[in-house]
Amino acid sequence: MTGIISRRKLLLGGAAFLGAGLGGNVLRGIPATPFTPSLSFLNSALADIPRPDAMIRASSNENPYGPSPVARQAIADAMVDGNKYLNHASDLVAHLSELEDIPQDSIAVGSGSGEILAVGGLMASLTPGSVVCPDPTFGGLISYADDFGTELIRVPVNANMETDLGAMYNAIRPDTSLVYLCNPNNPIPNLIEKNALRDFVLEVSRDRMVFVDEAYHEFVDDPAYESMLGLIRDGHKNIIVSRTASKIHGLAALRVGFAYAHPDHIADMQKKMTGQLNIAGARGALASYRDLDFQRYTLSQNRKALDIVEGMCDELGLRYVKSNANFSFIHTGRDINEVSAAMREAGILIGRPFPPMLDWARVSMARPEEMEYFVQVYKTLYG
Repeated sequence: MTGIISRRKLLLGGAAFLGAGLGGNVLRGIPATPFTPSLSFLNSALADIPRPDAMIRASSNENPYGPSPVARQAIADAMVDGNKYLNHASDLVAHLSELEDIPQDSIAVGSGSGEILAVGGLMASLTPGSVVCPDPTFGGLISYADDFGTELIRVPVNANMETDLGAMYNAIRPDTSLVYLCNPNNPIPNLIEKNALRDFVLEVSRDRMVFVDEAYHEFVDDPAYESMLGLIRDGHKNIIVSRTASKIHGLAALRVGFAYAHPDHIADMQKKMTGQLNIAGARGALASYRDLDFQRYTLSQNRKALDIVEGMCDELGLRYVKSNANFSFIHTGRDINEVSAAMREAGILIGRPFPPMLDWARVSMARPEEMEYFVQVYKTLYG
């Protein structure tokens, strides 16, 4: 069978799976490793799903289907203008303004939401002080602020793995310049209840900036969720909401991200941006935002993949966080570095470590058939 390796061949051939047999009997000439299953276990591991030709990227919360066909055509068509500088993205901003019912001067386009987050971190660091954030959470903004010497006040999630707004409010000091929230959170794909979040943002933003990262907004179908764009729409200041075209739109490599805020803050952010939006990304994003069929397809396939992985967790009795995004967070009970190494040997990349939860694995959703293979490998190793 050209280009694929059966599960049996995978287990007998991968370095992480070779070694000692049951009761101390070793496979002749092959050294044991900490990941070595028993000989009888190896012999019983008959293939159901073959190993794919390429590594499965269940590591970076990417869209395995994107860019959409419509966006790809727009990107290709944009190449005729590849010799021109793109100093703005007026068509894209106009579409977002209409889509969200927010004035165009309340929207900024950056080189990925990474640049938007970095500018937020820079703004928080211009005066000595602190930034309050959940722990764990996405590190883009807080890492940038930390690099500039800003003190990070990390507030652990509660026993239910939820962002603890009460504890975060109590952690705010007079010198706190910014409070960062990721909703849904990352690497924990849960959300903050909409009424509690709205009240928190309105209260805290009275005298400091609140930055709400909504990178996974499009994946949420829980009625307890609400975007904070409504507060921008209503004219409230000291609130920044970020979005991205990297996730549901599958444009991670082309770097297109968005900030929504009061016009005064948008003008300030634009002065601090150093990236340059490219014409392929801008036109591809505009086409993708208009391609509702592709977005619906991505959501349906993501749900299928999540059902496969969460079904495995239910079957094996593994604790996990019900996902509101395009990734899962699973309590393996094992060192994440060991699990990651074993999965890599099987042809699967999973998420990096997220201290302090070093026996949890963030698993991004690839295609459903690839997640079936992930389940097969995980159950073979640890089931």
